[in-house]
Amino acid sequence: MDSIESLQRLVDAVEKAGANIAPTYQEYMPLAFAVANSCGEEGRSYFHRLCRLSDKYRPTEADRLYDRALKDGRRQNSLGTVWHLAELAGVKPDPKLANLQASEAPRTHPRACAEGSGAETATTGEADSLPCFPDYEWPGFLRQMVDCGDTAAQRDVLLLGGLTVIGATVNKLLCIPYGRKLKYPCLQTFVIAPPASGKGVVAWTRRLAEPVHDTCLTAYRQAMEAYRREHAQWECLGKEKGKTDEPQKPALKLFIIPGNNSGTGVVENLIDADGVGLICEAEADTVSSSIGADYGHWSDTLRNCFDHERLAFNRRTNHEYRECRMSLLSVLLSGTPAQVQPLIPSAENGLFSRQVFYNMPPICEWVDQFDTDGADYDRRFADWGRQWERVLRAVRGAVGSICFELDEAQRRRFNERLARLFSQAGMAHGDTMKSSVARIAINLCRLMSLVALLRALDPLLSAGEEAEDLSALGAGDLTRRLLGCPGLRPCDDVPRENVADGVVSRLLLTVGAADFEAVLALADPLYRHACHVLSFLPAADVRPAPAAGPEILFDYLPRQFTRQEALEEAVRREISPNTLDSLLKRFTDRGLLQKTGRGAYAFCSHVRTRGRG
Repeated sequence: MDSIESLQRLVDAVEKAGANIAPTYQEYMPLAFAVANSCGEEGRSYFHRLCRLSDKYRPTEADRLYDRALKDGRRQNSLGTVWHLAELAGVKPDPKLANLQASEAPRTHPRACAEGSGAETATTGEADSLPCFPDYEWPGFLRQMVDCGDTAAQRDVLLLGGLTVIGATVNKLLCIPYGRKLKYPCLQTFVIAPPASGKGVVAWTRRLAEPVHDTCLTAYRQAMEAYRREHAQWECLGKEKGKTDEPQKPALKLFIIPGNNSGTGVVENLIDADGVGLICEAEADTVSSSIGADYGHWSDTLRNCFDHERLAFNRRTNHEYRECRMSLLSVLLSGTPAQVQPLIPSAENGLFSRQVFYNMPPICEWVDQFDTDGADYDRRFADWGRQWERVLRAVRGAVGSICFELDEAQRRRFNERLARLFSQAGMAHGDTMKSSVARIAINLCRLMSLVALLRALDPLLSAGEEAEDLSALGAGDLTRRLLGCPGLRPCDDVPRENVADGVVSRLLLTVGAADFEAVLALADPLYRHACHVLSFLPAADVRPAPAAGPEILFDYLPRQFTRQEALEEAVRREISPNTLDSLLKRFTDRGLLQKTGRGAYAFCSHVRTRGRG
């Protein structure tokens, strides 16, 4: 079977399935080179037929790319690449084409491995090459959860999931001054993974919040019992009822809010709980289906809660107006790649830039699931949840608020790091990813504050189930214990005599140098995972096709790099040396790159002081 006949059958199968095998520029380019290398000019029409199923398809640009592939092709891609892209899109062509796959080795997605790792490993998709978080000795209470993961990706997910749930329980106790507004440690985290790839560990972290949720439910049930008794007595008053106010039914106060909910239902749940809540769903389509339903449309609620905006609604039946002045909703979701777009229909939706994304790779080998030590991780996380709830309840009883702040050197380093990432995002993706970087910075502050708090409370959490009964301590004694914890001290405006008496309502929390650097090191991986999720969204909403070209290589270069490193990355992406040099000159002239030596470059970090041009 010759190449043209093989390609024709493959294209027929793709068209029949209506599959988009080139959703991003990273598929467009190798697709052009694969067809051009194998079929020459005769393959042009088939290339167009494959591309036109993509939102990125522009006939003129496709022709221009194919011309370039005919001229500059290096035989690094063959029809095996097209076969592979079709398989990734779920297309199963004619079995007779199996000979093609055997004779022409399939090429993988043109993505480099984790930034700075130095490895160049072929992967079966972009998700395989996304970076994991650097190893680090997190605070003990957090580390024991992270260590429950079997893979690096599972450990990363347990870190993010654990901090998201813990942040939800902390809510208004811990504040972070940022952008002339107080932020709170309420994260919206979305873990994405193919089916059966290990994302189920997210469900373990939900157990951490169940004691807080159970406390809310117990209080509600007790209030309902009292209400029923009072209402029954009121009913027995007969004619005297008119002289006595009818007992008011207590509000249903939940901490864990169901994702299968109406727009008004979510807002009402939050108002009844003083603006505090956690949505934790193992299947993201539980939320997206509710948002898309006729009674749904609460995507705006998620967006407002990111910035703790006021929530309100008005009942039409009795004209009752209800509101909460501050929303502190946390969200923890997991789902497959196909569940992303129903929840986030476009990059311009606003939810995209607010989410903390983590994309897990597919499983690549069979793992024995018969655990010989008999460990029940659900129960283990439930025990940790009860331990956390006891300590948190005691801390809330001793102090009114804890304010997290970075010192001057940390603020300067934070700004420089995020400014470079901001510049890099603009060069590679445009305004969409620049917005995401701006909000990654907010989420990094939230993560940093939680790590600092857990580090400070480690002495109170380290004893586990055998910890002393903190509730038995007086408020002054517990406050003095807290002041002995690393990173905690009284706010500057608290009188000294109050500190001596153990009466300190406001504490200041700082983060140690090692913890600061560890959380700051999450910036680049979180950015890379967000860039990957961006490819799931319609291309027309991301940026015009002509601008999504070779600039993408800057996503895969370290903050400081040499021309040789950039050239090696460019070769992997079929970008010519002349194009690379043109990009380097253009971005250096625009002040987005700076030359640090002969053939050496660094991303610029322009940090503007607020209020100055």
